[in-house]
Amino acid sequence: MTDRLPPKPTGRSGSVTLWRYARLFRRDILSAQPDRLYGAWMAVFRTPFFGSAMVNDPALINLLLKERPADFPKSGRVGEGLKPLLGNSVFLTNGDDWARQRRIIDPAFEGGRLRDSYPAMRAAAEAAALRFQAAAGRDSEIEAMTSHAAADVIFRTLFSVPIEDEVASETFAAFRRYQRAQPVLNAGALVPLPRWMPRFFRPGTRAAARRIRGLIGGMTDRRQAEIAAGNAPADLATALMTTADRETGARFEAQEMVDQVAIFFLAGHETSASALAWALYLLALYPEWQERVATEAGAADLSDFTAVAGLRVTRDVFRETLRLYPPVPMMVRETTRAETFRKRSLAPRTQVVISPWHLHRHTRLWENPDAFDPGRWQTGNGRDCARRAYIPFSAGPRVCPGAGFAMIEGVCLLAHILAALRVELTDRPPPVPVAHLTVRAGNGIWLRLVRR
Repeated sequence: MTDRLPPKPTGRSGSVTLWRYARLFRRDILSAQPDRLYGAWMAVFRTPFFGSAMVNDPALINLLLKERPADFPKSGRVGEGLKPLLGNSVFLTNGDDWARQRRIIDPAFEGGRLRDSYPAMRAAAEAAALRFQAAAGRDSEIEAMTSHAAADVIFRTLFSVPIEDEVASETFAAFRRYQRAQPVLNAGALVPLPRWMPRFFRPGTRAAARRIRGLIGGMTDRRQAEIAAGNAPADLATALMTTADRETGARFEAQEMVDQVAIFFLAGHETSASALAWALYLLALYPEWQERVATEAGAADLSDFTAVAGLRVTRDVFRETLRLYPPVPMMVRETTRAETFRKRSLAPRTQVVISPWHLHRHTRLWENPDAFDPGRWQTGNGRDCARRAYIPFSAGPRVCPGAGFAMIEGVCLLAHILAALRVELTDRPPPVPVAHLTVRAGNGIWLRLVRR
């Protein structure tokens, strides 16, 4: 077994000014934070403009996400940069509006519906394995390939079309342009700007958002016509468009449906691509675990949903990847009144940061927190931390509705790819994790693909 630890960014040392911190934050969220946060239960940061606190205490995180979530709504500042694309999606809303949207969305991701989506997911995984095989014998940038694979899963499960479909292909390309143009940090995420003040975006951001929303709108319009004609496929888009709010009987209107599809694509595609790329890198770094996954996959009937859901080793590898490289590294909530956390006073409208990145590597919670050890999930410490300190999909009422979908998708893709190929390290430098929209590699993830 290799004694090499998975790559981890070096945190900043010492205190910095607000403006220096903003520059560091824009470059990379992770390296902008001091290393002491990996052992801290809480840290408070105050400026003339706003106050913020990071909490790593499991009891406080439980309070924020499960016990009193309504008192700590999602901060509107973080969504400033995503508003042109996501509109009024469930990712950005709070209160009654959010609750109504979740009542419509949640049934689409229930257990039975997930089983119904599996054939489309499997088809995307089989297509991904073929693309990986076609690249065998040379070094490949894996994040680009996993992004393609994850986007294919979304299009097949949402709209019953492969990514090779002309509109799907154009939408995927437009999303890639948008992600390069729009950082997660907009001015509104730093200071509480008045509503009348214009928001500034990088050139091309608004145009890219309009193009994406136009393409999604065309797909939803066509699906609405198919529903009216009685010949719509039984996929996630049909489920979302035909499910009524159990309290009001209302369904998503056309523009709101575009909002929801945009976040499903952005969140489902971007996060899954990130996790799959890091999983493949970790398995190249730890070949003994790769062989265990390949052996398990080779002995399973990958056409059967139940069999794939039962791939324990592959699931634990994917869980460990999500621990070390949570695709969404930080979540922000806001206090609605004065609070006292760990004897520290927080004023109303304080930004409260919950960092899965730091929580998942906390030195006072996890045994050997920086190591890749999928076997930890079968230990007492692993099971305890899974309950208290593991939130790759958030937790409580605002847990990601697609969490179960993402876990099956990750296992399915890993199993299909590794049943066909080995992934090996190259001579290039190790990837360096950076976080903007999700945790990606600043210099790409390069692996050599070898047919089995």
